[in-house]
Amino acid sequence: MNTLALARMNSPSTTTGYIGGSVTVLIWASWILATRHSAATPLGTIDIGLIRYGVPAVVLAPVWWRLGLLPKGVPLSLLALMVAGSGALFFQLTAFAIHATPAASAGILLGGSMPLAAALIGVFVFRERPDAGRWLGLAAIVAGVGILLSSSLSSAGIPWTSFILLPGAALLWASYTHAFKRSGLTAVEAGAVIALWSFLIHLGLALIHGTSLAVTPANEIALQVMSQGVLSGLTAMVAYGMAVRALGGTQAAAFTAITPVLATLGGGVLLGEEIGLFEISAAVITGLGVALSTGLFSPKH
Repeated sequence: MNTLALARMNSPSTTTGYIGGSVTVLIWASWILATRHSAATPLGTIDIGLIRYGVPAVVLAPVWWRLGLLPKGVPLSLLALMVAGSGALFFQLTAFAIHATPAASAGILLGGSMPLAAALIGVFVFRERPDAGRWLGLAAIVAGVGILLSSSLSSAGIPWTSFILLPGAALLWASYTHAFKRSGLTAVEAGAVIALWSFLIHLGLALIHGTSLAVTPANEIALQVMSQGVLSGLTAMVAYGMAVRALGGTQAAAFTAITPVLATLGGGVLLGEEIGLFEISAAVITGLGVALSTGLFSPKH
């Protein structure tokens, strides 16, 4: 067997990446809706965090038991970026903001900002040179958020903190994407270590601030276990890792283009949130901007 054939066998397939990206974006949209819904329950962000990372920490116990808290060969700086970027800090920022933000707006501010942040890191840290199509996409994302901001100022429907916390969380996620790509860990290994560290952090927060899990109805806990733990914490984390490994961080981020649209539709249909022309326009423009900014339609060289 020649070297080229062996390399193809050992490298993730493009199809695997597309599947991983598609699964991830569907779960992300439902995660925003479930987190928004939890604002009407006794569950606080610490409670949801325990569920989000506790489930994958248990399921992936054999993996992190083998790797340990500090996997060999992974620089501490990369590990810290991974845990902060997709773990406890990222989750607390997003959950706190989503509790006070309509699902449509949260999908735009978070889902739209993720590829924008990833592109900016690529430009300023890794000296990437986006083509005209990508710059147009970045401009469209800014325009979409601007539409949402103007709507918020006129109706006072979105707290100003959401315009800081959600893009800030998106910057954390973009940092995680770049760090994971360079860590050498597989998607399952990264998910296991991040889940363990994040669960331990949330356990410490629960010991300090308390928890509402005992007084929350079982059906609400079951909903969050499925959405936060099984889907977001376990399935989406591994699926996104597969997409990044197979497609690269830039192309994998293209799948977030549909997140604002799905979150907008879901907020109106499932949560009864009001969807106006501003929200629909912002979602569509941001989604198109995300697709352009990630180079999905750029010429391949």
